[in-house]
Amino acid sequence: MSSILKSQALTFPWPCRDPFLFCAHHLDRYPEGDGKMGPAAPLTGRAIGQDFSGKDGWSMYHGQTVPGFPQHPHRGFETVTVTQRGLVDHSDSLGAAGRYGEGDVQWMTAGAGIVHCEMFPLRDTTGPNTAELFQIWLNLPAEKKLVPPHFDMFWSEKIPTLRFGKQGEGATRATLVAGVLDGVMALPPPPNSWAADPENGVTILVLQMEAGARWTLPPALHDHVRSLYFHEGGAMTIDGRAIDGHAALWLKPDAPIALEAGKDGARLLLLQGLPIGQPVAQYGPFVMNDEAGLRKAFEDYQEHEFGGWPWPSDAPVHPADQGRFARYPDGHVENP
Repeated sequence: MSSILKSQALTFPWPCRDPFLFCAHHLDRYPEGDGKMGPAAPLTGRAIGQDFSGKDGWSMYHGQTVPGFPQHPHRGFETVTVTQRGLVDHSDSLGAAGRYGEGDVQWMTAGAGIVHCEMFPLRDTTGPNTAELFQIWLNLPAEKKLVPPHFDMFWSEKIPTLRFGKQGEGATRATLVAGVLDGVMALPPPPNSWAADPENGVTILVLQMEAGARWTLPPALHDHVRSLYFHEGGAMTIDGRAIDGHAALWLKPDAPIALEAGKDGARLLLLQGLPIGQPVAQYGPFVMNDEAGLRKAFEDYQEHEFGGWPWPSDAPVHPADQGRFARYPDGHVENP
């Protein structure tokens, strides 16, 4: 019997299963910057503030001059932002800020409520500013919905990366954002995360396979869910089945899964873990367990805006010459 339980074409956002709520793959081939960290290109014909069009290979999203997502609230879940290329400028209602990218990961527990912004500064004024990231929403169980907000930076230099096979001869590169692979443990997630308990088996794995690479994904526990997203490469073979287009696949969790990349190689994302198994009530940026919880989230946000917004604009960006950094709510600054 096949270990592929279901296969479907990728849509935006990607389909997810408990304990994951949402996954979006953003790939924007921005042009050169205009010196103010926006695109040096006309914005006519774009629905500025709602531009998810992908026109000319990129979107402004909710940004007015710099692409990205100006201040917006969250409650009741976590965001895991896994960058691949480009930079993200972070600012939040706790007074924290940072610039990260090029393989870094930000893991933020929204908990009781946080307001943050994520802007994509286009620093290169002479060439393209390609930006690529995965944004993943991981649910929180009822008893952790209202924990204090928290965020951690996982710098790319410290994220475990495993290589199977010889580079240039069909190797597979596995970047371990969460979980355990081949005896190697990922960096510890925030303390109140569903991923913080090893028994929940939360795994986030970024896979890059060279042309013709063969690698077997080891089995997980039978009560976990396992979702694999094939998002780059012309074709590949998964568990003996030819996959000719980009797809989301639900896999049997307790079986090894043989992967074989085609002539163009392949890039994949794995999301895996024990389901929380609780009711989900979601409205926009709030994820609770029932309608009463959602109403309370809106009331609290309207009353005190989760602590207010301490920045002079809704979409602050850091100076163009600023490197990667994180400034935490207690004021201490961290650099990779």
